[in-house]
Amino acid sequence: MTILTFMADAALMGIGATLFMDAVALLRQRLWQIPSLDYALVGRWGLGMARGRFRHRTILDSPPVAGERPVGWALHYLIGIGFAALLLLWLGAHRGPAELAAGEIFGPAMFIGAASVLLPYCVMQPAFGFGFAAARSPRPGVARWRSLVAHLSFGLGLFLAALIWNMVARPL
Repeated sequence: MTILTFMADAALMGIGATLFMDAVALLRQRLWQIPSLDYALVGRWGLGMARGRFRHRTILDSPPVAGERPVGWALHYLIGIGFAALLLLWLGAHRGPAELAAGEIFGPAMFIGAASVLLPYCVMQPAFGFGFAAARSPRPGVARWRSLVAHLSFGLGLFLAALIWNMVARPL
């Protein structure tokens, strides 16, 4: 596998998995009125880091920044691509999703999804001013559960994206 093939596989799988995660979030919002993360906050955080501000007392009290919403969505998808790249490296960077059997992908994809929740728990939520694993949020248990469900749906999305890519890339 060339570096370009690896990057294309990671991009397609990461975008596909993140789209699936967002579809699950939309479904949860429509069916059960469970709000999703406002990615403008991710953009506010990212743009703040570019200016040297890595932590907020609470990001909700920080003033909005021009372009925060599109930057937040872009970061969301770039992070998804990064986690897809980790999955491909774990599975063996010399083999792409088209060369793997479904059974080889499911466990590692779900593990990456579950492990990816460490990013919000250990980095984003503390930086947003919500504490480690949202400990200082109004309802920490609810926030933790929502993050975990979102990231498990990302793991399932990685698996499904790999399956679809496998079907498209592998001739019948």
